[in-house]
Amino acid sequence: MPDVQSMVLEFVNKLRKRKIEGSQATARCTVELLRSVISHHRVPHHANQASALIDAVKAVGAQLVAANPVELAVGNVVRRVLHIIREEDLSLATAAVAGLDLLDASDDDEDVNGKGIGYTAMSAAVVAAAARSTLRPPSLQTLLEGTPESATVPYTSSSGADSESKTADKSSITRKLKHDVIEGVNQLIHEIAGCHEQIAEQAIEHIHQNEVILTLGSSRTVLEFLCAAKEKKRSFRVFVAEGAPRYQGHLLAKELVARGLQTTVITDSAVFAMISRVNMVIIGAHAVMANGGVIGPVGVNMAALAAKKHAVPFVVLAGSHKLCPLYPHNPEVLLNELRSPSELLDFGEFSDCLDFGSGSGSPLLQVVNPTFDYVPPSLVSLFITDTGGHIPSYMYRLIADYYSADDLVM
Repeated sequence: MPDVQSMVLEFVNKLRKRKIEGSQATARCTVELLRSVISHHRVPHHANQASALIDAVKAVGAQLVAANPVELAVGNVVRRVLHIIREEDLSLATAAVAGLDLLDASDDDEDVNGKGIGYTAMSAAVVAAAARSTLRPPSLQTLLEGTPESATVPYTSSSGADSESKTADKSSITRKLKHDVIEGVNQLIHEIAGCHEQIAEQAIEHIHQNEVILTLGSSRTVLEFLCAAKEKKRSFRVFVAEGAPRYQGHLLAKELVARGLQTTVITDSAVFAMISRVNMVIIGAHAVMANGGVIGPVGVNMAALAAKKHAVPFVVLAGSHKLCPLYPHNPEVLLNELRSPSELLDFGEFSDCLDFGSGSGSPLLQVVNPTFDYVPPSLVSLFITDTGGHIPSYMYRLIADYYSADDLVM
């Protein structure tokens, strides 16, 4: 599939060069690419269809994750697609088992007359395979190929016809699995595209009249959430911490004012001084970890500590594509990256400080400019996702519904 391979390489380059801004855009582009990979993938007749699709998606997913490890949404949606493949394969296998049970019931009279000898062996093999599915669900092909040879004898009119029938059935099953997987992936794309609206619909339940809301940095999810409350005739004021050194809070403040919200910009260092006047802190997340911890814009941990100190609810908004099945201590999790020192200092003004002065091989002045902050679950009051509101202790259960344990490490 040369066209798909070129698409993969092009997207990998975009991730490496950080040309895609925002977790939602990154997640959507990733899922659309994986849909193309699945659609163009060809599997030999003798191969296991589900396993072949899983291997293909994992191979592409590993390249994408390696291109930008700090963008956890990429790995999240890759694992979501793998989970969809496993679910659809299990669904087909379950349907096949149910179909065989019905066939067994319809042939009871033949068994009494001695014409259905051997079907019991096949049924037992199917039941045993279905029992093993609780640990690792087998594909339908595994169920069929694991059937004892004697089980197929009563249903064989001729070897040629049986072979043609099996080939036709296998081809039909292959098309059905791929069709169902692509349908599931399309649903995931729709879910990612509509996550802002789904979260914003819940704003009226959490923001009340004459409240003061504090947020930090810039987040489209937070913007839509606050504006949704304004559209419901709620009157409130928003404090926006500027989010230095990139000052993303300035952009959010402009957009809020353009939508008619009363907005006050404060410095990041003024968060503790202003928190006593705040009714609720609402922030957007870069990622939500399996333990309920949050990776957000730098400075958000300070806001969480201030909220905790003054008993102010700390609410995190996050689409389901930001829910990560990994824990912060996992070695494959990269929690942060350092941005250019030029965002903090003017190299011309500080050039004398950056000289190698002592002959030690390193400059006397070091500049550290992290992108993200980590907030432990103990500081979070509530998560609001596109599926509703959840407390931190429930996040692991919510995340478990989206991912398979076999796909945590790619």
